[in-house]
Amino acid sequence: MNRPNIIIFNPDEMRWDSMGHMGNTAAHTPNLDRFAKEDAVSFTHAYCQNPVCVPSRVSFLTGRYPHNDGHRTMRYLMREGERSLFQELMEHGYHVWMNDRNDFCARQIPGLLASHASEIHKKKKRPWPQFHYISPYSHYIGVQNEPWDNDAEDTQAAVQRILDAPKDKPLCMFLGLANPHPPYAVEKKYYEMIPQEKVPERIRAEETSGKSRMMEEIRKGSEINLTEEQWKDMRRTYLAQCAKVDDLFGRIVEALKTAGIYEDTAIFVLSDHGDFAGDYDLPEKAQNCLEDVLTRVPLLIKPPKGCTVDPGQTDSLAELVDFYATVLDYADVEPKQDHFSRSLKPVIEDRSHEVRQYACCEGGRLPSEIQCDEFHADGPDGTPKQSPYYARLKVQTEAEAHEKATMITDGRHKYIERLFGDCEFYDLEEDPGERINRYEAMKDDPVVIRLQRALLHWYQETCDTVPRNYDNR
Repeated sequence: MNRPNIIIFNPDEMRWDSMGHMGNTAAHTPNLDRFAKEDAVSFTHAYCQNPVCVPSRVSFLTGRYPHNDGHRTMRYLMREGERSLFQELMEHGYHVWMNDRNDFCARQIPGLLASHASEIHKKKKRPWPQFHYISPYSHYIGVQNEPWDNDAEDTQAAVQRILDAPKDKPLCMFLGLANPHPPYAVEKKYYEMIPQEKVPERIRAEETSGKSRMMEEIRKGSEINLTEEQWKDMRRTYLAQCAKVDDLFGRIVEALKTAGIYEDTAIFVLSDHGDFAGDYDLPEKAQNCLEDVLTRVPLLIKPPKGCTVDPGQTDSLAELVDFYATVLDYADVEPKQDHFSRSLKPVIEDRSHEVRQYACCEGGRLPSEIQCDEFHADGPDGTPKQSPYYARLKVQTEAEAHEKATMITDGRHKYIERLFGDCEFYDLEEDPGERINRYEAMKDDPVVIRLQRALLHWYQETCDTVPRNYDNR
């Protein structure tokens, strides 16, 4: 059969509400908005399975949850014997191209990353810029004369590969971007695309109660002293980084059309997780904070020619783990490993269709998991205090703050189970900013009990996998 080309466009740390078609009037994302309106289905309620990079990427590239193989933190990546989407595709004739910013493979193992790709674009080495943060630990810089990232270079390499795509094999391309990951810094041309007066108001910490210990301790350790105008400018800069992402996506689409293969290509746009961007008086992310600003992400899918599509937005619940089965469905590939992914193809064909009643996300660690201590990854004395990550990594050494937590949502209600008992519950229609934790007042409510039972059912259904080969005895 003629298998479709597959393009995977993967910005890092992009929130679901950073696009114009999601209702953000300050956003400048014309390419993504047009794509969602004319050619693709955009999920308004897509959730990642972990709120930080590595475990989220491992999850959506394997179709397995972080708890299946212990990929719960930034310091545990895929190793030998673990199969990815890319290997499944390569074994069915795909030429897999990726840039070297992918954050899913253990780099200390020689040849491991190469086993997941036919071709890896290596970016040019250049000195890391000297950043001047507006406030320590804020990650906030503002307008830069030169880009701090390699996204334009990597995108140009991807464009060239599209224009020179192999004639004898279908192409699978994974383009992982640095933006809009902090630092909050961007070139002036993108910054000027975002109207300051339209930047949405942030969720202030003083408006909240009953939030996680992790959030409280990071805030306490960071002591970010920004004026309200500076917070707003940080958010403007973040949206400008998303405008840059949109521009780069437009270049990929244009290259596909120039090469004459746009129609024959399945395109997937997804971020690994979101970003606080000033909400709750915090920057960046945290490993067991499960607010929508971190867990709800862009997911846009265009199928290849010959497949039905009902373009526009859908409220159908989806998990990023479903990306795995959806790609393989369109490629007509049967995976060689067990997984918990569900193909979203029925929703692409009819946006009213539902494949999930609930979406889940998990983060944090057990107190005994000392391998999760990233604080000392930079040396025996810990992360230097001048590092913008110091405050968060320091808190992650505290087992009770870094506790395991699991979220379940039906799209309207959200329940969070925490290992040490400080659970959370929100009605997202009444409290879309998740400001007031109502668990103590609502813990006997039928909705809370239903979500708790659904969470237990999900864990029981997904807690393990059985080897496919039987053993002799």
